[in-house]
Parts: sequence; C-alpha cells; structure tokens
Amino acid sequence: MLKVENLYKSFTTAQGTLPVLRGVDLHLPNGSSMALMGESGSGKSTLLHLIAGLERADSGHILIDGTPLQGRREAELARWRRLGIGLVFQQYNLISSLDVAANLTFQARLAERHDPAWATYLAEQLGLRPLLERYPEQLSGGQQQRLAIGRALAAKPSLMLADEPTGSLDEASSDTVLELLLRLVGEAGSSLLMVTHSPRLAARLSRQCYLHLGRVQPQAV
Repeated sequence: MLKVENLYKSFTTAQGTLPVLRGVDLHLPNGSSMALMGESGSGKSTLLHLIAGLERADSGHILIDGTPLQGRREAELARWRRLGIGLVFQQYNLISSLDVAANLTFQARLAERHDPAWATYLAEQLGLRPLLERYPEQLSGGQQQRLAIGRALAAKPSLMLADEPTGSLDEASSDTVLELLLRLVGEAGSSLLMVTHSPRLAARLSRQCYLHLGRVQPQAV
C-alpha cells in the first residue's frame, strides 16, 4: 500500500543545510500497522508530513498503491489528504467552533463520504455518544483524542497517519486509546503508520521501524 524508497529531506537554517532524512526505506502493506520510533529529531514527524503531502522530499520516492506521490500538483496533494489519509496528532487539532458531532463528521463531509451509520457507530465505540452537543474545550484530553481518531476514521481512509496520538495521555488512557485505534482502523480497512516513543505501545502494532539520524535501523524494536 505504502512504499518509501531512498527518501531524502533537508531544511535550510541560519546555520546552513540541516539533513533530516537520509535515504529512508520502508514498506507498509494493506491492512497492516507500523510503529515508527526514534529519538527526537530523527525525522519521524518529517516522514509523516512527506507522506501526507504537507512537505516535498528532496529526492527519493513515496508510492501509494504503486503510484508516485511526488510530482503531484498542490490540488492533487490536497485531494490525497482529503480522500486518502486520516491524520491524528498529539495536539488533537479539533475545530473549537464546532461541537463534537460536527467535528466527528467534518473530514467525511469534506471527502463526500459521510456515512451516518458509520459515524454513529464510531461515536458509540469511542464513548462520544453522550457528548455530541459539547464543544472540544468541554472535553478531557482523552475524549478529545478519541474524537480526533473518530474524525480521521469517519471517511474510511486507506491510510491513517498518527503522530504520538497518546503522547499527552497517562498510561491507562494511552492503552485504551490505542486499543480503540487499532480495532477501528481494522474495521475501517485502513493501514496505520504511528509515531510513538513507547516500546510498550509499539509492540502492539504488527511492525516496528526505528529511525536514527534520518536512517532506518535494521534492528527490531
């Protein structure tokens, strides 16, 4: 489903060129999950941004079902983000002016894939059904993260990208959120690439990948 080949990315800083990714290769088959680990600054978030089309690589290839991502125009990348992927971040990125129900269905409506039955099911499974008329500021951190997961899954994307989705939660809440994420990703028929610093959580995913100084390390986590 997702193939990354010899990917390079650097940024220009006041001190000069800063290499971030230095020839990254990885493969994520359809319906599988992968934990992306590594120390801060190893390029994990940058890799997710490149796959999402939020940044452009210096060289290398990102293939989605065999089709290159690079070279696409901005409108095509926006369509990929709208239809092909679900994004979940540690900061939640919910829309404060929309209630829970509207936040939950926002991505699916943009993608013209709103399925009321699936949205209702997500709300029930994520424990959001009693909270649909509340606003994000009225939710706990765990509730906001579950809402962010539901919003990303509502359109049944082919690929879920999650950047430290449990990073701000305690251990018990992290376990609950990850269990829900893995189960619902499977029910949606999506693949999952998740950044995490936790070896314990990484072990719950079907594959593990470790980045060090912008390169994939061969050892298992």
